[in-house]
Amino acid sequence: MGRFQVVSLTDAAAARVREIVENRDGAKGIRLGIKKGGCAGMEYTVDLVTEPKGGDDHVERDGAHVWVAPEAALFLLGTQMDFETTTLRTGFTFRNPNESSACGCGESVELKPADLKALAQARGQAA
Repeated sequence: MGRFQVVSLTDAAAARVREIVENRDGAKGIRLGIKKGGCAGMEYTVDLVTEPKGGDDHVERDGAHVWVAPEAALFLLGTQMDFETTTLRTGFTFRNPNESSACGCGESVELKPADLKALAQARGQAA
């Protein structure tokens, strides 16, 4: 795991990503993004990846591959992605230090961008 990554995955999240990939032909992993919407202003998006995009940040844990859309990286920096099954919902959850508030239903969040310098460090000074 050596260097800091834009997002980190728990064991449960990595297991779920691997499960998704195994059950979908041609899938290589998932892609995280954000979109405007919901009562708090932004929502997380999770999409299937069959062809990774060049500019995405790539995170791998135990064979689970997650790509982060470049426009979302500043808002997702430092986020821990988990997967949980409760009586109310089953799905990915995000512990995001950039959240300034979330709505009561937990479906949308207000995000502030992280420090650009921190993102450059997370990318290993690739810029």
